[in-house]
Amino acid sequence: MRIFGKVRHRPSASWRQATDRAFTLIGDGRYEDAGALLTRAADMEPWLSESWFNLALLHKFRHDWEQARAAGLRAVALLDREAGAPDWWNVGIAATALQDWPLARRAWQAYGLKVPGEGGPAGEPAGMELGSAAVRLSPEGEAEVVWGRRLDPARIEVLSIPLPSSGRRWGEVVLHDGVPHGERVTAAGPSYPVFDEIELWAPSPVPTWVVLLEAATEADRDALERLAADAGFAAEDWSSSVRLLCRTCSESRMPSDEGDGEHLDPHDHSEPGHPGPLGHRTAGSGSLWVPERECGIAAPAGLVRGLLDGWVADSPDTREWRDLEEVC
Repeated sequence: MRIFGKVRHRPSASWRQATDRAFTLIGDGRYEDAGALLTRAADMEPWLSESWFNLALLHKFRHDWEQARAAGLRAVALLDREAGAPDWWNVGIAATALQDWPLARRAWQAYGLKVPGEGGPAGEPAGMELGSAAVRLSPEGEAEVVWGRRLDPARIEVLSIPLPSSGRRWGEVVLHDGVPHGERVTAAGPSYPVFDEIELWAPSPVPTWVVLLEAATEADRDALERLAADAGFAAEDWSSSVRLLCRTCSESRMPSDEGDGEHLDPHDHSEPGHPGPLGHRTAGSGSLWVPERECGIAAPAGLVRGLLDGWVADSPDTREWRDLEEVC
């Protein structure tokens, strides 16, 4: 097969050695050294789409989106198949990071995804109806898996209330990678992928608060969550929604925060009363109810106290709050 007058051939031994060494360096976080080797490999074999795909990957790891887009476009120009190539997915991520919407739409379509016309050819891809997914915030640090709504193949809107250690807020949009690391399985049967966050794409102006509740029953707790949702914000009972998982468990196929009965997950590394910051779940109805709850609230400063006071006023004999603090 000839491309631009050149015969496509197998990469040389020197190309393979440089590429293998580069990915070893990437694994060690030595991106500058890896970049020099991958640039040399591209100079040796400029007619290989893999040369530019590898450079696009490196620039994605470095969050250098202009370079990732440029290398990705060179890679797709050399492809020998029409659809489904991961090269197009990387182009889509870079284009989304840069808000280059015409290129993002083109990339998802070239990959084989249907992109409705909603939003227009120059607007954000909209109406793709990709459903829910989980995203691992700060995957290289104290990772936390939260739930969200997929806006398109590269962005998730966070719908859980992240713990303050993540530095993320409810309602933020994060850019995420294309390959899932783990699944969350619901009691009803469906499973949801867990994607790794790449970076914050759009911040949220809504602060995160932590408050101690006295809720006599689960129904009292649920009433606060409904009240917050009705106001357009969120409340989450962290006392029951957080569990600690090791990295291996977090990146595997795990039960989600849906289901019935007592939670007997052997992979939960939390201690009773001391949940950890790596995942979210809701305790089953068979669990012993403890009235004191640590709750996260996502709401503006001018609303949060009124929200809590209104919750107490609806049932003052069974509800109380104290120690409200803004944490993120």
